[in-house]
Amino acid sequence: MTISEVSEKYEISQDTLRYYERIGAIPPVHRTKGGIRNYTKEDTGWIELVKCMRSAGLSVEALVQYVKLTQKGDRTFQERRELLKEQREQLTKQLAAIQAAKERLDYKIARYDEALATGRLSWN
Repeated sequence: MTISEVSEKYEISQDTLRYYERIGAIPPVHRTKGGIRNYTKEDTGWIELVKCMRSAGLSVEALVQYVKLTQKGDRTFQERRELLKEQREQLTKQLAAIQAAKERLDYKIARYDEALATGRLSWN
């Protein structure tokens, strides 16, 4: 796939794709003999991973570290596992904070609903 096809399919700008490759958030993309990026299934798998992890809040730095470890081979399984566990722990904390904020908003909305329904439009 060309960079424009990948950009369209994954809704990521071509500049972002180049950036991810340049900083090492994805491994170097396969290229044609002429040097044009030719995304393989393996390449797009990395893009899917990055997109998923970034949308979950993982840092670019963590992704770069993960790719570097992956490129070193099987001997880095333990390090990769630990990195992923650390990231999961951070996401779990973020989820708890988001849940607490949602519960607070639900409470406030319910109070406004009650006030509007009963005509009591002020409270402390």
